[in-house]
Amino acid sequence: MTASPADAVQDDLQDASPSERFEDYFREGAAPGEALLWWQLERNEAQLAALRALFHGPAALVRLRVWVFMELMAMPESRVSRDTLNRHFHALRDEALELVLKRLREAQLLAWDGSNQDYSVTPLAQQLIGLLSPLTRAGEQDADLATLLANVTGAHQLGTLDPAQLHHLQAQLSRLYDEFADAIASGSEFHLRRARQRFERALKLVDRASEALSAIIREAEELGNARLERLARELGLAVARLLAMASQFNRALQQADRQRVTLGSTGITTTDVRRWLQGVHFLENLSLGALSRPVHPVFVAQHELLDMAEAEFERDRPRPKEMEPLPEGVAAPPGQLAVLSLPPEMGLLQQLLTRWTEQGEVEQDLSPAVLGGSYARAAYRAQLLPLLGDAQAQHLQGATGDMARQPWRVHWTAEQGEVDDEHVAWMSRGVLRSTSAPEPSEDSESQA
Repeated sequence: MTASPADAVQDDLQDASPSERFEDYFREGAAPGEALLWWQLERNEAQLAALRALFHGPAALVRLRVWVFMELMAMPESRVSRDTLNRHFHALRDEALELVLKRLREAQLLAWDGSNQDYSVTPLAQQLIGLLSPLTRAGEQDADLATLLANVTGAHQLGTLDPAQLHHLQAQLSRLYDEFADAIASGSEFHLRRARQRFERALKLVDRASEALSAIIREAEELGNARLERLARELGLAVARLLAMASQFNRALQQADRQRVTLGSTGITTTDVRRWLQGVHFLENLSLGALSRPVHPVFVAQHELLDMAEAEFERDRPRPKEMEPLPEGVAAPPGQLAVLSLPPEMGLLQQLLTRWTEQGEVEQDLSPAVLGGSYARAAYRAQLLPLLGDAQAQHLQGATGDMARQPWRVHWTAEQGEVDDEHVAWMSRGVLRSTSAPEPSEDSESQA
């Protein structure tokens, strides 16, 4: 004889007799009141009672309660009448729906207004839906890390970040690090590749949340919250440890590739054989018929062995290579040694400055010294002008030192304008002034 669902629901709704107190489970007979987590759980006793009301009982009833509760929370109406609920849950039997609604009312997740004859959702139910929302997601990979990262980043954006959230995220990152370290230490190629895929997905999630984690550290420093700053820095170290494992995965996979063996000239490797064996459902079937044929011994007589030995000695073998002397030396062909030389623009610019010095010029416009040829040559000559009067380059030997020892200095201005050149259309204004010329006064510069 089997019990009906209604009887099972009714039996589940009846609470058992009160058992031992929670404090009785501890050695000292007192709860750890000084622990922060204990205080947080005690403060959220209403949520714990609501969860117990939802999830207490057989699995079928728990799924029914959760389904009805989440359907109610998804309804857009703020107040729902019983007729609306009957139409919405028309597939449910009336007694099952009534028992679930009664459990939700007793858990203070639904409020019944007798005057208006309708139901309304309580604030406790709105808090509980945030805890149950992961149940509606598909079984996606790495949902544990994604949920913790989403909680931390979302709480940081809303300004409700709690140190416990950082604790949970740091613990999950540590567990992932140990899991990946075990995969690397195993040396198994398949285990490494599976762990490498999860490692890459974890890196993508952490990379998307890296800006929020950095912002948490900065804000903790600005606010002077020492505890939050310490947790944020420990979280940053856990992320850095996880990122540093990329090179370890590469080395482990390279080692596995070196240990792979190719079977003859077929191109089939031991990895291919193992992957094929993993796809065979019943490996014992491969040995079917292998022992059905008995062993046939082969006996060889002495004269047969003698004939085989004679044939082996008499057959043609390739002659071994003889030692050959090294070839005679050959004279190297004639050639030219190419030496890297500087562009000719530096020499031409020095010739121009020397000619101006011999002519007694004390100030010249920059255009003749810079423009000419092409844009690349003009840009190169413009880059040479800061060498004039350079204190460090004056002690050098060669063209660079000669350029730095020229008695000219470049003076750029903030003005710009058009120039008459085929390759350069716009250029900053400036002059080349000889060191023998008197320095212009401030009044003359302002007038200029």
